[in-house]
Amino acid sequence: MTTGGNADRAVLITGCSSGIGACVAAGLKSRGYRVFASARKASDVTRLGEQGFDAVRLDLRDTASIHEALDTVLARTGGKLYGLFNNGGYGQPGAVEDVPTDVLREQFETNFFGWHELTCRVLPIMRRQGYGRIIQNSSVLGLVALKWRGAYNASKFALEGLTDTLRMELRGSGIHVSLIEPGPIESRFRENAYEAFKAHIDIENSPHREAYRRVEARLATEDKSQPFTLPGDAVLEKVVHALESRRPKPRYYVTVPTHAFGFLRRILSARLLDMALRRASGGEHRRA
Repeated sequence: MTTGGNADRAVLITGCSSGIGACVAAGLKSRGYRVFASARKASDVTRLGEQGFDAVRLDLRDTASIHEALDTVLARTGGKLYGLFNNGGYGQPGAVEDVPTDVLREQFETNFFGWHELTCRVLPIMRRQGYGRIIQNSSVLGLVALKWRGAYNASKFALEGLTDTLRMELRGSGIHVSLIEPGPIESRFRENAYEAFKAHIDIENSPHREAYRRVEARLATEDKSQPFTLPGDAVLEKVVHALESRRPKPRYYVTVPTHAFGFLRRILSARLLDMALRRASGGEHRRA
């Protein structure tokens, strides 16, 4: 490892207002990392600063915000950055035919294009250093597709392909790239998805309106006992390995559904996998 102890390792994390980002930020801080915790809302940035983080405002939909945030981080670290954990994002529910194209663009601006822009700004820094870690928080829905989640599926499938390509292109550079593949994780993901669903999907004029009513009932209900849901610490464990291992894995599966669907994707025909996924679509995940 080119750097010294964890105190010498600055890590920038996006989407730290709650859920996985907040948990990973706290966990890395407790391990001695210098954590730059970012969030979109000014109120969340203030709260993160009060919690002892180097807090910065970063809106993944805004090029100027991305540049300003990274410039702030580099000014505080002397121009160095050990790790980037791309995590900020949300899920836009709705059938493919009911998701307006501008809403699909919004999904990609936050979940894909913003990540790409930030990563490409970080790469020259890591190249000059000769080391670095880039960790992308993907999803089980980057491995398989479920109904009513087409926009989110598409953003994560795109992220998977881009990240696999980047990993190959950076071989030998000292920069390691990993994907985290969570399944259901305790977070506000489901709550935020419900808000996006209500804001952008015309339920009454959709051919899927009856199914939507069932989906909406599930999205509107916080089910604390949902099977296989793990705390954010399950993701933290994988992020720590990706940051500290001499040979980090290309992919880290988290939760039973991710392991199960990752396995089924390899062994089942497309038709049989579709059948399994249709059955799984009857439930809603708290964090896909």
